Amino acid sequence: MAKKKYNVAVVGATGMVGQVMVSILKERNFPVGILRPLASERSAGKKISFGKDSISIDTLSASSFKDIDIALFSAGASISEKFAPIAVKAGAVVIDNSSAFRMDPGVPLVVPEVNPEKAREHKGIIANPNCSTIQLVVVLNPIHKAAGIGRFVISTYQSVSGWGKEAVAELDGQTRSILNKKKPKVNKDILPRQIAFNLIPQIDVFCEDGYTKEEKKVVNETRKILGDDTIKISSTCVRVPVYMAHSESVNIQLKRPLDIKRLKEILSKAKGVKVMDEPSTSTYPTPIDAAGKDDVFVGRIRRDDSAENGFNLWIVADNLRKGAALNAIQIAESLFL
Repeated sequence: MAKKKYNVAVVGATGMVGQVMVSILKERNFPVGILRPLASERSAGKKISFGKDSISIDTLSASSFKDIDIALFSAGASISEKFAPIAVKAGAVVIDNSSAFRMDPGVPLVVPEVNPEKAREHKGIIANPNCSTIQLVVVLNPIHKAAGIGRFVISTYQSVSGWGKEAVAELDGQTRSILNKKKPKVNKDILPRQIAFNLIPQIDVFCEDGYTKEEKKVVNETRKILGDDTIKISSTCVRVPVYMAHSESVNIQLKRPLDIKRLKEILSKAKGVKVMDEPSTSTYPTPIDAAGKDDVFVGRIRRDDSAENGFNLWIVADNLRKGAALNAIQIAESLFL
């Protein structure tokens, strides 16, 4: 039964995604009764702003979820694995932004523009997909419905904010060092190589087959969300010296012919998608265009003449908003509002 107000916990409230979750709850006028920001002991007692209110951060514990209706988790897989079941047992619906439950067959993996109906199949936990996957499927889903995607190759260009505050600081510090003609320091516990003025073709750890875990996430999560395990996918994920927003170069091969004019029309009408595609005026999306925006932007839409029914797309979105916080709150909206 719908309520007028919902008590919401944000686990990881001091992190980059957690902070955006709190701000989006206010921006979208989500009917929050009590907001309970939760973090580690070192953040306890600090204040966060929620509109005109200043709210103290509580230490995450087993008793944190009393009277909570919705628990938004963004504090890493190990925290989710430990505390999400506790939150569910206390009566909350968990929307988890970590990788902990994404490929669990009993947990729905949801992007509201694509498969909102799956959210209602939850047994207490709903998984929020990987940031790269979210923006990808928002664009691919209407194309897949129209002509069927047989195969696609994706190369991602992911900003440092996708790793977190430490990687943002790493890029900032290294850039300052180089501009001051000093040797940049590299903390391999954060990023494996220098990121300033460089590209790193590794996100997450390598698996035995030479792919990284991030690359496998894109493949597996896309198939689960689109509900089609037959799609052939090849993925390469690259960290780039950009603070905000992820970009993706995607080459798709369709099962059925599709006119390019019709393809652009489909994308222009797709929910959550904004087409920026006018080569004559250099109109195409860049990370600067997408930062702070809710839409997924697509441009450089063109045929691939080397493949039958082939097309190339360039997709950009704010990884902290649509790639994480906004998607989680949209899931909550689809369930409760």
